[in-house]
Amino acid sequence: MSLSQHLDAFDGKPVEDWDPEAGSFDPAIVVYRVRLEYEDAEEGKHWTDLFSTLAAQPGVEAMTGLVVGQWASYARDAEHSADVVHAIIAARDRLPALRAIFLGDILSEENEISWIEQTDMAPLLAAYPRLETLGVRCGSGLGFRVTGHAHLKSLTIQSGGLSGAVVQDVLSADLPALEHLELWLGDPNYGGDAEAEDFALLLDGTRFPKLRRLGLRDSFIADDLAAMLARSPILERIRVLDLSLGALTDAGAQALLDSPAVARLEKLDLHHHFCSDEMVMRLKRLGIDVDVSDPQSPDDWDRFEGRYVSVAE
Repeated sequence: MSLSQHLDAFDGKPVEDWDPEAGSFDPAIVVYRVRLEYEDAEEGKHWTDLFSTLAAQPGVEAMTGLVVGQWASYARDAEHSADVVHAIIAARDRLPALRAIFLGDILSEENEISWIEQTDMAPLLAAYPRLETLGVRCGSGLGFRVTGHAHLKSLTIQSGGLSGAVVQDVLSADLPALEHLELWLGDPNYGGDAEAEDFALLLDGTRFPKLRRLGLRDSFIADDLAAMLARSPILERIRVLDLSLGALTDAGAQALLDSPAVARLEKLDLHHHFCSDEMVMRLKRLGIDVDVSDPQSPDDWDRFEGRYVSVAE
């Protein structure tokens, strides 16, 4: 899977690109995307220049969502997002209605996901205590040294290789309002070294009491996670389980089928998998909404028994 399309909606609202040359801020548009075009980078402009023009607009106080696109100079050794995050933090008094941020809406032709250099999210969340939705796309450098946040409802981290340390930090954070958690675990060759044991805090069922949608996606350890989830108390309260984009096989699918709680879900998303045709038919007979589309065939050259995740490099 390539990340070949920019977000066209975020937090349930349409996204519009901010163009400081096209006119003034439109307060009717509540989600703007700010991204550095190739021509801007060639002229020596910076993402922070574009953002400062947006933050200075009359009426910007009404903006509820911000999507951060490409911020660097379209090179592999592009800078990390620290200056971007600092600029957003500095504008917090101008953006009192901001409730949703997506950091890293970057396409593969702009920067491969594994090349996206992020920074620690803790200062950003501290600066926006009313933030409800945070999405991050990253390769390396991401930190989530967050002790807690009272209002965050949705957290998505898209990565071609998410470290076990970040997973543990996320699951250790006090996020009492969290309803949606989505982590893309990625490929060990790109830093995705999380192991099933890293999810013990989540799977014991005591974390995130309002959680209803759980996605552990794009994972080589999908079978291990499926087996742990099948025995986890958390399945008794989540409504949507998403193990898509990964390397799930019949072993993991069988563990899910053996769990009575799985049949009480509203949706089970397993698309992009390595299950047999027979197993696919059995999953479809669960009696709930099951997505088992996009079956994959193993490659002989791959060291993980020929299996692969959807998003890595």
